Amino acid sequence: MAESSAIAIQQKSRTGHGEWKILVLDEGSRRLIDGVIEEDDILEANVTTVPKDFTDIEQIEERRPMNTKMDAVYLLSPLPHIVDCLLADLEMRRYRRAFLVWISVLQPDLRDRLEKSALAREYIVEANTLNIDFFPRESHLITFRDPWSFPMLFHPACNQLVRQHLDDLAQKIVSICVSLEEYPTIRYYNPRNAAHEANVLCSHLARFVQLELDHFAKFHEDFPPPSSRPRAVLIITDRSMDLFAPLVHEFTYQAMVHDLLSLKEGDKTYYRTSSNNYGDTPEAKETEIGEKDNIWVKYRHLHMKDLLDELVKDFNAFKAKNPQFAETENPTTINSIKDMLAGLPKYQEGKEAYSLHLTMTQDAMNIFQAQKLADVASVEQSLATGLDEDYKKPKNMADQVVRLLDDDDVTFPNRLRLIIQYLLYRDGLLESDTQRLLEHARLPGQDRKVIHNLELLGAHVLRALREPRPSTQPRLIMKESTAPSAESGLSRFVPALKTVLEEHIRGSLDQSTFPFTKPQLDASGGFLGQDNASQASLRSAKPTWARTRPTTTGPRQRIIVFVAGGATYSESRVCYEVSELYNKDVFLATSHMLSPSLYLRQVGDLSVDRGLLHLPADRPKPKAPDHLYERNKQPVHQAPSKQAASYPQNSQTPNAGMQALKLDSHDSRKTGSSSQLTEKDGPHSTSSASTGAKLSKRDKEKDAERKKKHHFLRF
Repeated sequence: MAESSAIAIQQKSRTGHGEWKILVLDEGSRRLIDGVIEEDDILEANVTTVPKDFTDIEQIEERRPMNTKMDAVYLLSPLPHIVDCLLADLEMRRYRRAFLVWISVLQPDLRDRLEKSALAREYIVEANTLNIDFFPRESHLITFRDPWSFPMLFHPACNQLVRQHLDDLAQKIVSICVSLEEYPTIRYYNPRNAAHEANVLCSHLARFVQLELDHFAKFHEDFPPPSSRPRAVLIITDRSMDLFAPLVHEFTYQAMVHDLLSLKEGDKTYYRTSSNNYGDTPEAKETEIGEKDNIWVKYRHLHMKDLLDELVKDFNAFKAKNPQFAETENPTTINSIKDMLAGLPKYQEGKEAYSLHLTMTQDAMNIFQAQKLADVASVEQSLATGLDEDYKKPKNMADQVVRLLDDDDVTFPNRLRLIIQYLLYRDGLLESDTQRLLEHARLPGQDRKVIHNLELLGAHVLRALREPRPSTQPRLIMKESTAPSAESGLSRFVPALKTVLEEHIRGSLDQSTFPFTKPQLDASGGFLGQDNASQASLRSAKPTWARTRPTTTGPRQRIIVFVAGGATYSESRVCYEVSELYNKDVFLATSHMLSPSLYLRQVGDLSVDRGLLHLPADRPKPKAPDHLYERNKQPVHQAPSKQAASYPQNSQTPNAGMQALKLDSHDSRKTGSSSQLTEKDGPHSTSSASTGAKLSKRDKEKDAERKKKHHFLRF
């Protein structure tokens, strides 16, 4: 995914006849560039990053020197203040000519400003739109780096932000599809008997995405390009589909370190370690964990028990390739390996890689033992699956939970996770029972709000005294070949997403819970998802059932899963597993990745005053800096900060407003009109007024302008 984004950026930067150009970014596009392409790759595209004595790519918000003898390639975010910055550059005639590339669709009002500008028509040679407004984090994992999406989707005070946020999410999801050159069929999560106000979130988002995809295809006749690859599928779900996944302790490497260790999360992920070379004073160092780390990529989804064995084997292989270790006995423990690594100054890269993962592994296992996570996880697995280690209905779960709540070695966050999982297992508790559990746990007052806020995600928290309790089936169905083991005893829980993917591939996914936005009826009246239709015959071929048996020849079908409100690392792992098992390419996309601690904090924030959340929508709108309009002052160049920028955050979602959300006119999402979409409206509903009156001439002009925004901008 990152490779395709980098290729697109490079192709759009080759805009002249071999001449060098200056690359101008903004804060948002710079973060995107830093994640997918190296500066050397930009240089190979004849784009200079060294105007005179400056050594940084220029950033449009910063002070920059005049350079009227060189052309500039602008790669910009389509935001109002960025358009202001661009117009200021044109007014100042800062560069000779401008080649303009937007990372996503420019809104009609901003497009008008440029089209009406004489300077823009004079200096902008070419303008294009790339659909790359997302961040490839792994080969099959995409995020929007937008943790604010969670409160905007589920906080009761964010109802008025719903429409715009869903539209923003839809635009980003379409960007992913366009980048992958896929025009997928769409299925969405439609929970049965749901009482929470956000239960229609996926329904509306799926229809927004369908509308955007249809508009894009209508005005781009070459989309999707011909291909023998089976047609892709987009599955839209949200955090409420699986409330256990963010809470259950998982002991695969990636999920475990994100749960237990203090990682520095931002545009990139770092872990702080201490180095000690030849008896020197220990030196703290932050090491990046990412796709360039081969050990991390190879082992991140392994169970910790298997990881320890593999690290020892790999280090022994590394040792065998280096003759200076020929007389050294093979190490068998983490500490013995670390002692040997201290004497490897000539093999710094290998030393640092192994040292990092050995340290992280040891630190995680120390916490595992200190916090009695084996005992905690054993109870969690029974609560989350509805089965004990012998795959029978568990007994005395309340006693087991209380015993752990009274244990001083069990941390407060783990006690809270246990209470929530017991509540979910019981499908609600009496107020008095919940209070007793909280007294045993001795939790701080603010943690109690987390439990009650789960109702906003569809959990049944409180139960009346004589309220009937529905009979529930175990979440885990044991296969005949399944045999209990020490490892499976702590890893029996399977995220709901894996079940959804497997049932979809087999053709058995319930169509009332996961309907299509465009269901197709065959001669017998059954629904068809067009999963196996090729892109080449997209507009003419009759849809057919998806293959349920994996094939090893031909392009693999792509399945794109979007989880609104954040996804977990266990869900990311199962996407890789399903890809391998069924010969598919499953991509997970989400607003942000959730660790258990972040999830608990965000759920707790659903009851705080909206003003205390400091949502981006509630902050002052950014403006173009005044120094861009200074003519006679010598600019002082300030190199952009190398630190990760604080990410902008979007937001919006359902609750009272979600229930009433309508969409009679797709254009209303742009203009803020009161037209709305009801559940009975189809994905193609385009009525522009509740009276059903015909469009006036002015309305038609507005509609044409709205459609125009889906074209690449060209002057």
